[in-house]
Amino acid sequence: MTNTQSLEPAAIDPRDEARNRRAARLKPVGLGVVLALALGGSYLWYSGRNIESTDDAYTDGRAMMISPRVSGNVVSLDAADNQFVKQGQELLRIDPRQYQFERDLAAGALASAKAQLAAQQNGFEVAQKNFPALLAQAQAQLASAKATLAKAQADYDRQRSLSKLATSAQDVDAAKAAMEQAKAQVALAEAQVVQASPVPQRVGEIEKQIGQLQGAVQQAQARLDQAELNLSWTELRAPQDGWITKRNVELGNYVAPGQQLFAIVGPERWVTANFKEGQLKRMRPGQKVNIEVDAFPDLKLEGHVDSIQQGSGTKFTAFPPENATGNFVKVVQRVPVKIAIDSGLDPERPLPLGLSVVPTVALK
Repeated sequence: MTNTQSLEPAAIDPRDEARNRRAARLKPVGLGVVLALALGGSYLWYSGRNIESTDDAYTDGRAMMISPRVSGNVVSLDAADNQFVKQGQELLRIDPRQYQFERDLAAGALASAKAQLAAQQNGFEVAQKNFPALLAQAQAQLASAKATLAKAQADYDRQRSLSKLATSAQDVDAAKAAMEQAKAQVALAEAQVVQASPVPQRVGEIEKQIGQLQGAVQQAQARLDQAELNLSWTELRAPQDGWITKRNVELGNYVAPGQQLFAIVGPERWVTANFKEGQLKRMRPGQKVNIEVDAFPDLKLEGHVDSIQQGSGTKFTAFPPENATGNFVKVVQRVPVKIAIDSGLDPERPLPLGLSVVPTVALK
């Protein structure tokens, strides 16, 4: 009896068949996921290749520190925390009595200097007439003395020429005495002429005195101007519209020049964004910017690139790095970019300075 091999096909395992059916169903799904990832990546790359964004950005504005220029006790304080003030509004007043006293003293000194100058100017006008007149008078007296001397000399010569019977020794002595007296008068008159001769010099001396008094008047006027300026500085007024912040003074405090009393934050706002140096290649002033504010998610701001700072942030620190010394380690630098806000600000909700924002720059 011969054994024959069975030709019937082997039975298929049901578990393999289930796996095959499951793989067939998952294959389109996998292809779809891969396709979706590829499309999503392509979209992200395409949509992001024309934008630059950074989270190293904050709101910025103008904050002016208010400090006194004179010292004294605060006698009036009209600046409350976070109060909005107008330009020119009085904020603080320092006791003015000392500066009023100094102003009055300076005004008195100026009045005295002006009076002295006026008197000297009047004396100059008189001197311009008197000194030439005195010289002319001395010259006239000299001429008169010379004439008297000539007559006395002639009388003496005549007395000497007479015989002793026609004159007497007493007459001769009297004529001689008259002649000597006339000579003395001539000498005196000549001295007076010499004394009165330097008319330009004497007038010039008074002019110099007038110049000195004019300088004294100018100095007194400068002291008065400084005193009035110091008095005006006892009132501190707002240099711009804005909000009072960081108030550091109370009524009755003694304040000194340069002491920081408070700051005024102006209403103007912009964004300072510190972009990495590699993000600046296509960035230009005028490009549109969308701005998101972390503190106010519902606030959507729009602006534009105003300017790019000509230097990285580290360049303007107190101790900038010196790459030429020691071992150099390359660090990616950030450059501040000023972004002006064009629209979206809520006037009823001003943005405090220093809030974190996320600007997105459209590079097209």
